[in-house]
Amino acid sequence: QVQLVESGGGLVQAGGSLRVSCAASVRTSSLTRMGWFRQAPGKEREFVAAINWTGGNINYADSVKGRFTIATDKAKNTVYLQMNSLKPEDTAVYYCVARPAGREVYVYWGQGTQVTVSS
Repeated sequence: QVQLVESGGGLVQAGGSLRVSCAASVRTSSLTRMGWFRQAPGKEREFVAAINWTGGNINYADSVKGRFTIATDKAKNTVYLQMNSLKPEDTAVYYCVARPAGREVYVYWGQGTQVTVSS
């Protein structure tokens, strides 16, 4: 069973930065793609960013392009989301997700980490 453990959330003022991390409990060779989703209060969960474990095929939601950067560290089995120029509308619970080899959906989800941006 794959476990994804997020860390690094917190409270930051608008315009500030945060980096959230996600450590996978298995060898990343069993996972093909990692990503982040978020869910704000009263809203549906939405896609934020995704990346192949090899580091390629990076995608971002339009709302975060130019401000967020996703990256992997294969040696640490960890994926990061660097968030800059944060806005109050970025406030949400951020979830790490993973897609295993042979699957086209994100099967594994972390427990989520809260990111709060104050105005």
